[in-house]
Amino acid sequence: MPELTSRRGLLFGTAAVGAGALLAGCTSNDSKDEAPAANDQPAADDKPGKAVTIGFAGPQADHGWLNAINDNAKNRAKKYSDVTLEITEGSNDTAQQIGQIETLINKKVDVLVVLPADGKALTQVGLKAMRAGIPVVNLDRIFNTPQAYRCWIGGDNYGMGLNAGHYIGQKLKGKSNAKVIELAGLDNLELTKQRTKGFDDALKNYPNIRKVARQAAEFTVESGQAKMAQLLQAQSSFDALWNHDDDQGVGALRAIDQAGRDDFLMVGGAGALSAFQAIKQDNGVLKATVLYPPTMAASAIDLARALGQSKGISGLSEFEIPASLTLYSAVVDKTNVDQYMSTGFK
Repeated sequence: MPELTSRRGLLFGTAAVGAGALLAGCTSNDSKDEAPAANDQPAADDKPGKAVTIGFAGPQADHGWLNAINDNAKNRAKKYSDVTLEITEGSNDTAQQIGQIETLINKKVDVLVVLPADGKALTQVGLKAMRAGIPVVNLDRIFNTPQAYRCWIGGDNYGMGLNAGHYIGQKLKGKSNAKVIELAGLDNLELTKQRTKGFDDALKNYPNIRKVARQAAEFTVESGQAKMAQLLQAQSSFDALWNHDDDQGVGALRAIDQAGRDDFLMVGGAGALSAFQAIKQDNGVLKATVLYPPTMAASAIDLARALGQSKGISGLSEFEIPASLTLYSAVVDKTNVDQYMSTGFK
């Protein structure tokens, strides 16, 4: 799962269908229907332009979200006749990923899109690419210095927790002495700390609610099931659960079913297809999930193409693409799940 992401990013949208819709101006504008930008700068669109070779390097797709990152990048690149995508075999070994990126640098790709297995460890290779004149789009897990990338795009971990907390707070607003529990991800990751902090900060707005338990899992089905079983055994009654990750949520739901519990509401995180389907069916405890959209990889390709063609984003007045884009963590429940169904990852 993604590590700590920058909070200095530009916040976009409130209920866009993932990052792809957020950057629709970059990828799908019809110039006939759009007023000229304030400075009449060239803007990326669907029309074929200068040929661009984009190198894409990410970690091993050992999680549903990471697999969706790869799929989104590949599918977006196929959309453009002027884009050639050079994609590496994902690796969680930092030395191997550095070697893969250096190979792309030696191939003289026009732009690099990098989701580092470890942002700190790969900062130097990001710097190497930038110094070689190859702009880098840093995807989600952020390098240690802005000098290592031209543009950062990623999710909002604090915002995930904040929006999950407010959703639960509103649902339990009329209940006195309400209790909530939290099934977190890996506690050694900064992203987990940010998600918990956002959740706790949101709950401060609801004096009738207190968090009575928290367990950290490992973003896997197995860990979700095991840790959720422990929580259920320890807590005979509570009103809401926030689970940080929909993959581990599959296991959590198994534990809940095995325990025969249906006396609380559950909010998930990330945006898995299975979560969307359960929310739509509305016959279990899972009532909502907070997005961490893997469509950010498609938007990273859009940004890389714009960089390679020296264009900005249509709809913005600037000549250049932004330095940072923080995606919004929308809450998906039964009222809007159909809108997001196509973005759900397996």
